[in-house]
Amino acid sequence: MALQNNISSANVLPAVLLSAGDNVNAIESMSMANTHATDSVDVDLFIDSNSLGTYYIIKSLTIPNGVSLVLNENLDFDNTSNGYSLYIKLSAADSTVDVLIKKKK
Repeated sequence: MALQNNISSANVLPAVLLSAGDNVNAIESMSMANTHATDSVDVDLFIDSNSLGTYYIIKSLTIPNGVSLVLNENLDFDNTSNGYSLYIKLSAADSTVDVLIKKKK
């Protein structure tokens, strides 16, 4: 099963991709596609828990317009109700990124 998100920097950021308690503990892959017509976007991808802290998976990575980034290693984390939420933050004011999260079976 895959989870899709359209992220726009016009939304409140950082945007939640997975909330603690969603129980998506095993992620096979994640793709992020910069859908802006002309501009690059800097992306932060991180997990966070108020009691456990913040840990970056990606920090300030530039994705050019029309380019996709695929992550397929080291994406498992505790997503139970006592665990972490997964967030994305975009740098530019009018950025748009499509995110596809594929869960392990």
